[in-house]
Amino acid sequence: MTGFDLAKLLAERGGERYDLYTRHLNHQLPRMLHTIGFDKVYERAEGAYFWDSDGQDYLDMLAGFGVMGLGRHHPVVRQALHDVLDAGLPDLTRFDCQPLPGLLAEKLLTYAPHLDRVFFGNSGTEAVETALKFARYATGRPRVLYCTHAFHGLTTGSLSVNGEDGFRDGFAPLLPDTAIELGDLAALEREVTRGDVAALVVEPVQGKGVLPAPPGFLRAAQEMLHRHKALLIADEVQTGLGRTGDFFAYQYEDGVEPDLVCVAKALSGGYVPVGATLGRDWIFKKVYSSMDRVLVHSASFGANAQAMAAGLAVLTVMADEDIVANARHTGDLLRSRLAALVDRYELLHDVRGRGLMIGIEFGRPKSLGLRSRWTMLQAARKGLFAQMVVVPLLQRHRILTQVSGDHLEVIKLIPPLIIGEREVDRFVQAFTAVMDDAHGGGGLMWDFGRTLVKQAVAHR
Repeated sequence: MTGFDLAKLLAERGGERYDLYTRHLNHQLPRMLHTIGFDKVYERAEGAYFWDSDGQDYLDMLAGFGVMGLGRHHPVVRQALHDVLDAGLPDLTRFDCQPLPGLLAEKLLTYAPHLDRVFFGNSGTEAVETALKFARYATGRPRVLYCTHAFHGLTTGSLSVNGEDGFRDGFAPLLPDTAIELGDLAALEREVTRGDVAALVVEPVQGKGVLPAPPGFLRAAQEMLHRHKALLIADEVQTGLGRTGDFFAYQYEDGVEPDLVCVAKALSGGYVPVGATLGRDWIFKKVYSSMDRVLVHSASFGANAQAMAAGLAVLTVMADEDIVANARHTGDLLRSRLAALVDRYELLHDVRGRGLMIGIEFGRPKSLGLRSRWTMLQAARKGLFAQMVVVPLLQRHRILTQVSGDHLEVIKLIPPLIIGEREVDRFVQAFTAVMDDAHGGGGLMWDFGRTLVKQAVAHR
């Protein structure tokens, strides 16, 4: 009998969590959490909520950056994992064909009927890496276009199509890819006519800033790419599986049929990391053109039984509980109630997004008193006001949110897709209270702003 006892280990050493991170992992994470007051100790979680050691609940409007599409510990997904472990399957033999990968691929492809095959990896960035490799090989061309402000992952290939310099700095040389502005068809045409472009990779709704592609752009881009024998890659790692009120975000626009689609995050059920790249038959057959090339692209843990069972359970729950329709309805409700506040608060400039992917943008106020405080924050570091809003939402109202990217005055809401009117009411009431405080010159909020300014100046 093994001496391993998980419950005992956590009971004895769980209190060391922040010290352990500081000593053995990313030491800046606990430092950041202590600075902004996010150093909570959560004891358990279920659905769209956490509970701390005092039994207080916290509403999760972040969903693990979109991973927890069904919330935490959905009973159907949890049972599927118990079942697959109890089955004792001969997993990852590498030289057989287990049924679960084929069944998940079959089910996933029903939501993208123009596509034919799936490659399973372990993460969103790996799904993007797969798409980049397949596009280059299938077209015989070296260059991939991407959009400014895009985020496609942090491994070297996906970093090459990352539109944020802060992530790229210090990791050169990267692949010879080229950025265009989201929606700029003239720039796209200028690049594809050079004849060396394999594909354009694009998020139908950019996660950084929550910026939807302009109406008609994806369809026009697809037509232009195909005329020049290049491919359209849709990165649906965050936007897919119902997040935007359609199963895939590209389906918002009629006639858009990407050649490759990247999926991850919510497909995991919040339990087992999984990534998937869906693609056209001819692309896969070109990459895997002979038995000699059968392992030319593979993943050691790809298509493992636990991940496949979780994915199958997730898709079943999505159909049975009408998750996509709920995301669309609840997202419309939340967005409309927040948008109604724009005229009420001069610091609030825009509310945008689709489904349960919503961006709340702040901007320069008109009144002199607020403008001077805003200018103080902007001079120290752009994005501090949004962080000032995020902190009281957690500290005073027990709602977890976060800014949508570095140097952006935007909060991104990506809650579990299972939330309803109760959660909408709680968030809107809390957000209204924070905005009232900010516009009334509330001491605690602006005092924290001065703390953030000191931190920003100290790190220059």
